[in-house]
Amino acid sequence: MWHGRFKKEMAEEVLDFTQSLDIDWRMAECDIQGSLAHVKMLGATGLLKEDEAEKIALGLEKVLEEIKAGKFIPSKSLEDVHMNIEARLTEIEPLGAKLHTARSRNDQVATTTRLYLRERLKTLRDELKILLRVLTANAERHINIIIPGYTHMQQAQPISMGHYWLAWFEAFSRDLDRLDFALKSLNESPLGAGALAGSTLPIDREMTSRLLDFDCPTRNSLDTVANRDYMTDYHYFASVLMIHVSRLCNDLITWNTQEFAFIILPDEFCTGSSMMPQKKNPDVLELARGKTGQVLGNLIDLLITLKGLPMTYNRDLQEDKRGLWSSLDTVESVVRILSALLEKLEVDERLALAGLEKGYSLATDVAEYLVMKGVPFREAHLKVGKLTGWCIENKISFAELTFEQWREHISEADEDILKSLSPRESVNRRNTYGGTGFKQVEKQIKIAKEKMRD
Repeated sequence: MWHGRFKKEMAEEVLDFTQSLDIDWRMAECDIQGSLAHVKMLGATGLLKEDEAEKIALGLEKVLEEIKAGKFIPSKSLEDVHMNIEARLTEIEPLGAKLHTARSRNDQVATTTRLYLRERLKTLRDELKILLRVLTANAERHINIIIPGYTHMQQAQPISMGHYWLAWFEAFSRDLDRLDFALKSLNESPLGAGALAGSTLPIDREMTSRLLDFDCPTRNSLDTVANRDYMTDYHYFASVLMIHVSRLCNDLITWNTQEFAFIILPDEFCTGSSMMPQKKNPDVLELARGKTGQVLGNLIDLLITLKGLPMTYNRDLQEDKRGLWSSLDTVESVVRILSALLEKLEVDERLALAGLEKGYSLATDVAEYLVMKGVPFREAHLKVGKLTGWCIENKISFAELTFEQWREHISEADEDILKSLSPRESVNRRNTYGGTGFKQVEKQIKIAKEKMRD
């Protein structure tokens, strides 16, 4: 395409090094979508005759049919998806040589990439909404199951399992907001920005923007060619999402161990051991956790590529899509399989409660009981802390203390203190907004459902 300037053919090893078909062929249909809008605009503005525009459009449709049927085998000698399509179009319809009027590969690539990314993000958005629905359903079916809540991996206080699922609903809801922002940030049309300075020809950028369902054309041709912010917006969303996935998976992996054992993973989402017959390994959760590093790495890869690049286009930017595709494929697969696994996950309430009975997770309830008796909180904290230390030394739990022993250590205790020693009652009393109390969880489930409907 640039033989007018060069006297020698490109060296084969240079062609191998610079070709991008392994990266961009997946965007072939979106490239034709952009070209169809471009040729329609050329016809409407008189840059092409009406019949010329129609013939080129028909040629593009034929190329699209060949691609969908798997009949179009691209050639590395043509370097990328864009030139392969244009070359094939010109074979079918010689007028195809006019298609590139008022267009550079710079604005063409930017347009095609945004169209493709928009399609993928809309699909991912649907998958993420399924995950949110699964979390809401789990919250509803597990609302009355009591499990230990942890800080520092130490038992802290009893919580409703429904409350736990809603915590992840909140986290992934914020991810959905970030995904919506990424969709909005990419939805401006680069077409017509040209190589970097626009065009001397009377093109209609508003028209192509409308035809491609963008919100508006980009406002500065230099920025259009240089801009990859919309990609970083996606990568940031994906990175935070995968951190959430990794933390959730880590909880479930831990709670699935024999030492905890109150999470029951579905058999069909686990694997066994080639040597140890008893094993049931949480491989899906481990792989999801493990893939997080790849997604974070793709964000850093793009940021480092962009660092220090001069305005406007530099060939470094050809590599911006390699990590993008990898991240898209990974995130989609992780969200999809996580939804399927969580839908079938069960909780063993008996074992969860057994773990609570061995510990001192009701200590805060006892301190707050004393506060209601008029004891200053710091004094109550000290009293209960000393009692806890005595219980640990004597290998006795709160549940095993007699009322006389309670009075011996805490003189303010009345017989009603024994009511404070029920994990279920502890959860039920935490009825502040956003708390783990059953009534509050019910309210939050309702809010979550309304949010999903909206």
